[in-house]
Amino acid sequence: MVAYLRAHIEQFGTAPDGRLFHRVDGGPIRHSTYAKIWSRARTSALTPEQFASPLARRPYDLRHAGVSTWLNAGVPATQVAEWAGHSVEVLLSTYAKCLDGPDQAALAQRRIDALLSMTVEDGPSSLNAQDSEVGEKRDSGPRMGRGHRSNMIENETRRDGAEED
Repeated sequence: MVAYLRAHIEQFGTAPDGRLFHRVDGGPIRHSTYAKIWSRARTSALTPEQFASPLARRPYDLRHAGVSTWLNAGVPATQVAEWAGHSVEVLLSTYAKCLDGPDQAALAQRRIDALLSMTVEDGPSSLNAQDSEVGEKRDSGPRMGRGHRSNMIENETRRDGAEED
């Protein structure tokens, strides 16, 4: 579908209001015409089994698929909400079911177990090894800015003459 949409945009551009599909004069296409064309596009792009399924039955389903894909890829909900034009609350109430897969539950349980069994010697970087087992990359944790309390205490200690490690 993406290839078809890119080719269409390259050939026809978009309407002044941003619509991908429009009449020659730039106006919106009637709903009945749009539905017929969409059905033909699905027939052309999908296998008979896919066509019989709910896959992209309506153009709006592509939006749902995109949002679900972003969430399952680990894009933070705050970013997905911004891209989709939702509040985080609406996003999660609508798409929470997309995050209930067994892979996510297993990953979450491994992360929780790793956090609970962590020792001081392990440090936060030990969690990265766990994530890489499932092909996910994470940084070593939050970065503390100059104003963070732990950095302020450390800086005060240095000013008082304590040696650095």
